[in-house]
Formats: sequence, structure tokens, C-alpha cells
Amino acid sequence: MTMHLNDLSPAPGARTARTRVGRGIGSGLGKTCGRGHKGSFARKGGGKIKAGFEGGQTPMQRRLPKIGFNSPIAKDTAEVLLYQLDKLPAGEITFATLREAKLVPSIAKRAKIVVKGELTKAYTLKGIVATAGAKAAIEAAGGSVTE
Repeated sequence: MTMHLNDLSPAPGARTARTRVGRGIGSGLGKTCGRGHKGSFARKGGGKIKAGFEGGQTPMQRRLPKIGFNSPIAKDTAEVLLYQLDKLPAGEITFATLREAKLVPSIAKRAKIVVKGELTKAYTLKGIVATAGAKAAIEAAGGSVTE
């Protein structure tokens, strides 16, 4: 026996008829149509409340204290890693030197040397901040840091 498209039908119980509301008391879904009386869920488009809304009560994100700190200096401080510094010729390094070598973006106002990688040459840093570990690595390589 061959199958034809007009013979196909969904499995029994797979598709249910749409519930028709507002068709009188006897249907069980008359008058308020299963929405109850008043309130946002009784309204057209109701029940769609924004995330965090607590029915007029001050929401949790406003009740809890603010935590954390965003440093205003962090935006204009560029980090330079030790292995990037090692690519420069040995000698005196200033902020201008780092900018010329394109290790510091043009928007940065200050630079900070951070430990990552090895240092093989002796550098004298002037006007540049270095972390404690970076300072130790620079001094171990025979350099110095003056802020």
C-alpha cells in the first residue's frame, strides 16, 4: 500500500482544540474568562512585568548596598609587561620612550610595569611605576626604578 500526503494526520492527542473563552456561564470560562478579577493578570498584555519589579516594593537591587570601586586612574594607566620591555634597547626608559615604541596607547597618561616574562637587559626606569615583583625583577637584572 502506498502513502499519500492527504493520508497523513497528526497522532491522536497531539493537537488540541483552542480553548474558546467568554462563551457563557455554563462553559466555566465565561465573564472573566479565567483571568480572575482585576490586577495586572486580568488586563490585556498583563503579567509582563520587567525583571526586578517587585510590585512597587523597593526592588532588591536598590535595597542592597553598593559595593566595589572603579578607580578613575585605571582608565588612563597602561600596563607594560616585562617581556615587552625586554624588546627595547637597554638603557634609560621614560614614558615618552614607551610611547615611541608603541607599548603605550595614545590615550594613556601613565604607565605601570607588570611582571610577565623574563628580563635580560639592565634598564633604568624614570617616571614609571612598577609593581613590587617587577621592581625586584628589574633590579635583579641590574637595573633601577626611580618614580
